[in-house]
Amino acid sequence: APVRRGSSGIGAATALELARCGARVILATRSARRGEAAASRIRRETGNNEVLFMRLDLASLRSVRAFASTFLRQEPQLHLLINNAGVSAGGTTEDGFSLPFQVNHLGHFLLTQLLLERLRSCAPSRVVIVASSAHCAGRLRPERLGRPPSGLFSAFQDYCDSKLANVLHARELATREQGTQVTCYAVHPGFVNTSLFRHAPLWLQALLVPLAWLLFLEAAEGAQAVLDCATQEGLEPLSGRYFTHSGPRVPWPAGRDDRLARALWEGSERLVGLGTPEG
Repeated sequence: APVRRGSSGIGAATALELARCGARVILATRSARRGEAAASRIRRETGNNEVLFMRLDLASLRSVRAFASTFLRQEPQLHLLINNAGVSAGGTTEDGFSLPFQVNHLGHFLLTQLLLERLRSCAPSRVVIVASSAHCAGRLRPERLGRPPSGLFSAFQDYCDSKLANVLHARELATREQGTQVTCYAVHPGFVNTSLFRHAPLWLQALLVPLAWLLFLEAAEGAQAVLDCATQEGLEPLSGRYFTHSGPRVPWPAGRDDRLARALWEGSERLVGLGTPEG
């Protein structure tokens, strides 16, 4: 049973194709209305009734824990976890972290850790993390993880930082899961015409939306790179690598920094309360 994050855009397009292949798919998203509608549409289009919605709000670590608990109780099988959520908005979550960093990285990090034993017991299994070439502008500082950057373009910097975290998360997870048959891949799906920038400032939307219609891919095209990482045979030796439409690519230097990847992992554990008596 793949867990697929998303009720629209790349998430829904990926879930649709997985359902067409006969997989049992759990659509995990924040909005019950959109999630149920997407699951219903996919069941109707594919004839696969094994497509279900479960509520998950990555901006709430409490919600992530509740989702994982419910999933582990109800679903004995987990072979594929696709961490797809992406927001570009500024703001702060109920947990006190910057919104993009928590939704795009910390929430996914906690979810993956809580489901990791199930992935191991169902191995061979895969984790696919939807990253972005925007990681090129990421600047992660371990002592400031989760705090929004300052400056005029702080929301954009925050987004880039979270995408760098995605690339490093995949790299470190692959290192730690060597020998378990759990493999992990970070993927840049291309610049996709989705609602990613719907919360951006109006002046930025005015620049991005026309550009999106001209240059960006459709969601189904963007989903293909994700599907390749999820289903292509023989990728196991490439665990931890960064992929685009044209296969594995070398990430920007910060995305190859193993010391930073380890510091991000340890900092993320601390922020979400793992590895502590309370966690």
